[in-house]
Amino acid sequence: MNAHEFEQQLKADGFQEIGLEKLDPRPGKGRHRHHFEIRGLVISGTFVVRQAGEPVAYRSGQVFSVAEGELHDEWIEADGAHVVIGRKFSKTES
Repeated sequence: MNAHEFEQQLKADGFQEIGLEKLDPRPGKGRHRHHFEIRGLVISGTFVVRQAGEPVAYRSGQVFSVAEGELHDEWIEADGAHVVIGRKFSKTES
């Protein structure tokens, strides 16, 4: 799947924020949660996510996802990463 196809799939799946991000190498942020769902396609480099178990390294062509509110950590390896990221925010009732 290429970046354009991935972006189209994100839109079809209701993701509201979609963009290409250049991520510099960095250590983990520590275990945290987001108030949105994330799905990403690694274009280049290495993006690592630790959810419930062992960390998983995602590389070019691989897709990762983190559910809204899921406790996780993430870091970028020494090669940095280019990632197409989608964020889907829950609908809230007024």
